[in-house]
Amino acid sequence: MNFDDVNIGGQLKIGTGVVPAIKEGDERINGSMYAEGPVVLGGESEFGNQDATLMISRIVNDDKDCKPPKDDKSLFVKGDVRFETDGKNEYGLHVDGDTRIVGDQRTDFGLLVEGDSRINTDGRSDHALIVSGGKPDALYVDGDVYVTGKVDCDNKGRLASRFSSADARPKPFDIKHPSREGYRLRYACVEGPEVGVYHRGRVKNEKVIILPSYWKDFVYIDSISVQLQPIGAHQDVIIKRWDDEKIYLQSRGGMPIDCFYHVYAERNDINPLITEYEGESCEDYPDPNHHKISEDERNYKDPEYATEQNIRTK
Repeated sequence: MNFDDVNIGGQLKIGTGVVPAIKEGDERINGSMYAEGPVVLGGESEFGNQDATLMISRIVNDDKDCKPPKDDKSLFVKGDVRFETDGKNEYGLHVDGDTRIVGDQRTDFGLLVEGDSRINTDGRSDHALIVSGGKPDALYVDGDVYVTGKVDCDNKGRLASRFSSADARPKPFDIKHPSREGYRLRYACVEGPEVGVYHRGRVKNEKVIILPSYWKDFVYIDSISVQLQPIGAHQDVIIKRWDDEKIYLQSRGGMPIDCFYHVYAERNDINPLITEYEGESCEDYPDPNHHKISEDERNYKDPEYATEQNIRTK
């Protein structure tokens, strides 16, 4: 049978069975609907197989009064969304195409997915996934997150708290102890009022320390300092002079030189540190390239925020 219009004031049921969710008999919910499925909405030939209980594609209705959305959406949900996986498939949520979810602030989450998710963009819009709304979180992930591309985001809560206090804490690394079973090893970075680098080693039967060839373009030569530690005997070794290639040494009476050395210098490829500044947090650091500008646009040699080098030794 073909009908132009059908208006159903009670229930519409397609298939067989009792459906507790929409009730039965005198308690039935008027305006409710049940379809045993599979159900296809949209283009009649978009799906070649029974890929799901509900299959939705973009609007293909050519009626003159039908005006498809400009962004060509297949599904638009106003309100929060929850998916629960039953573990039968690899993903609890698998989307081919771009997705936007706008929460209505009535629940805690704009999108809640219990199970794994996969979204494959079709390139028709700028973003594969946009999630907004939700209180307090637009997106909540209970589990680990793995990202292969770049991430651009702000922070709040525990992450913001950690960032705000990170600069005041030591910068440690913590690893499994290399020689004691059941122990760990924890070291921390040396800190100072400069962006410094060092070069260390041993000089034996020579009167010069050869600096790395790139130091002439990498450090302030007039920030270099040197520490020497004679090996085996007192040699009264002194530093006669230095340039951008070598440290020139001299020992008492011309005796052979054998010593360890440490050479320190301040980098010149980035602006010197502003070691003291007015503010309440690290966000107030005068040079915005360190925190307010995206990584791709940062210029750590920005002349607008250049200051005098921190260390001078010559």
